[in-house]
Order: sequence, then structure tokens, then C-alpha cells
Amino acid sequence: MVTQNRAHLQTLVLVVFVVHLSQPVCVDSPPETEAVLGQPKQLICVSCLRREEVKTKTRVDWYYMPKTNNSQVTKIHIYKYVDRTPTDLSGPFKGRLTWNGSQDLQDLSIEIINVTYNDGGIYECHVLREYEFGIYTHSTSIIKNFTLNVKEKVPKDATAFYSEIMMYVLLVFLTFWLLVEMVYCYRKISKSDEQAQDTMTNHLTTPSEQKDNPTTPVSQ
Repeated sequence: MVTQNRAHLQTLVLVVFVVHLSQPVCVDSPPETEAVLGQPKQLICVSCLRREEVKTKTRVDWYYMPKTNNSQVTKIHIYKYVDRTPTDLSGPFKGRLTWNGSQDLQDLSIEIINVTYNDGGIYECHVLREYEFGIYTHSTSIIKNFTLNVKEKVPKDATAFYSEIMMYVLLVFLTFWLLVEMVYCYRKISKSDEQAQDTMTNHLTTPSEQKDNPTTPVSQ
């Protein structure tokens, strides 16, 4: 009976451990600041939850401010997410924004369907969370902003460029090394064949030489 209870306890601990490992990992990655004309672009906003077991209410508001030298330009409210309902607000992005966040509301990103030159500017992601601790409610808010630049072509990635060069260099080196190894093996095999032929020739010629030049007995 004790052994069976111990086995059940070990199984329960294992299940809890596996469930804990299977929880999604939140990584607060910085947003990309370059977009390509005519292509979709994800506006990244990540707000990790520290206590997943606590009940939370999350509200997300996205704002846009165009690039200009005028300091009196007001922010444009372009998108909101309230009570698990995304809403595409009226304005310059109407009909071009879609929700791209996660189910656990740690990733609160949206996506621009078709980027134009006018989409370049400053974007702000406002996140308001309300945590429920029984009868007590605690709220926190964060603001993340970044500047988006729109380009006509896909920018070249320097890391990918150098990686491609290193790949070709490595390929040439491996090809040269393989050629050297093939030449070395060929010469080694040829030398072994020559030695084997010489040995066989010596074995074949020795009896005939003894027949042509018999040994004369020594006279007493």
C-alpha cells in the first residue's frame, strides 16, 4: 500500500512538473523599426505577466503620431482592445489594422495590412492591467513607443550577408580539403599496389634464377 501511494505521489509530481514546463514563455523583444512599402507590418507590443494565476483585466490602446517638425501634433487613437474585443477605430488606418496578439494577452501586437509612406511615424502602445486579489484590485499601466520608418525595398541584413560569405568560404575550403584527401588516398593506394606487384615479381623470378644458376657442390 505504501509503495502504491508513493508511486501515485511521484506521478503527481511529474505531471505538475510537465505542466509547469509547458507554460508559454514570455520574451519582451524590442519592436522592429523598419517597414517595406506595400507589405504587411507587425507592430510589436509585449507586456509579460508576472503572476499568471491572478485574474487580470487588460485594456490596450494604440496611438499614432506622424513625423513632423510641429510639436503641437496630437496623437491619433487608431486601435483599442477592451474586454477581449478588438476595435479598429476611424482614422487614417481604418480597415488596415488587425489584432495579432496572443490568447494570454502578453503579446499585444497589431498588424498593418498594407503599409504606405504615410504610415511612418511614432507609435505608442498603452497597456492597462487590473489585478484582482479577492476584494482588492490593483492596476498598473505601461507605455511603449517606437518610430517606424517606411522604405521602398527590403533592407539588407548585414548579418545575413556576412553569413552567406562565410558559407561560400567554408564550402570552398571543404571542397579543396576533399580534393587533397582524394589525391592523398589515390597516391597511397597506387604505392601499395606497386609494392604488392614488386613483391609478387620477386616471388615469381626467384625459382627461375635458381634453375638457371644451380649451386655447384663444394669439392672435398
